Amino acid sequence: MDECAVEIRNVTARYGDKVALEDVSLVIPARSIYAFIGPSGCGKTTLLRSINRLNDFVRGFALEGEIIVASRSIYRLKQAESVQQLRMHMGMVFQKPNPLPLSIMDNMVFPYREHIKCTMAFARDLAEDKLRMVGLFDEVCNKLDMPATSLSGGQQQRLCIARALMLPVELLLMDEPCSALDPISTFRIEDMLAEIRKEHTIIMVTHNMEQARRISDHTAFFYQGEVVEHAETRQLFSDPQNDLTFRYISGRV
Repeated sequence: MDECAVEIRNVTARYGDKVALEDVSLVIPARSIYAFIGPSGCGKTTLLRSINRLNDFVRGFALEGEIIVASRSIYRLKQAESVQQLRMHMGMVFQKPNPLPLSIMDNMVFPYREHIKCTMAFARDLAEDKLRMVGLFDEVCNKLDMPATSLSGGQQQRLCIARALMLPVELLLMDEPCSALDPISTFRIEDMLAEIRKEHTIIMVTHNMEQARRISDHTAFFYQGEVVEHAETRQLFSDPQNDLTFRYISGRV
C-alpha cells in the first residue's frame, strides 16, 4: 500500500446549523496529486481548509471525526503553538495570488526568517532554489528587488507557490490555483506541480475537470457535502462506478 500523507476519518463539518461535510473518509497517498472536484458549495474547500485548521478562524465552525497528518490527529492538538507547528509543514495557495507588498526577494525570505534562524545569504540562496523549482528564476533574476505586485498574474501565483515551499512543507494545499490564470500560465503551473510531486503531496480543489484529468493521480468527487466516489483519476474518468459521477463529468449535472 502507498505511504499515507493524510487520512480523513468520518469527518462531518458544520457552520452553525449548516452541514458542509457529512461522514467523509479519504486516504491521501504521499507524493501524489489528489484532486477534489464537484460543484460549488459541495464541501471541497471546507475539507481542504480543515486539513491545516484554517477553519478554526470561522465563527460557528465545528468538526467531528478525525484528520490524521504525520500520525497525529490534528483536531486533538489543543495548544496554539502545536497548531502553528502543524501549519509550518503545510503550504497553502489560494485562488487569487496574494504576494506581500514587498519586493520579490523579500516575499520569499520574510516568512522563512520569521520562523527559522538563518543568515540573509542562506535565505536568499534558498529562495533562488525555490524560484528555479517553479520555473520563475530566469524570468525575475534581474529584478528581484522590484515589487512582487509588478509581476503578471501567472508569475505572482508561481511566486506564491515558491514562497509556500520555503518552509519544510510536506503538504501543498491548493484552492483553485489556476482559475484566474490564462492557459499558458496554467500549463506552466501544471508542469511544475507534476515535477514537485516527487517530493511533496499536493491536494488541489479544482472546478476544471480537464485539469484534474491531466495532472492528478487520484480524484474525489464531492456532491452536497458527501464524497460520491473516489478512485485513481484514470479509473474515475474512464469508468465511473456511480451514475451521479458519470453525469457530472459528462456535463449533465
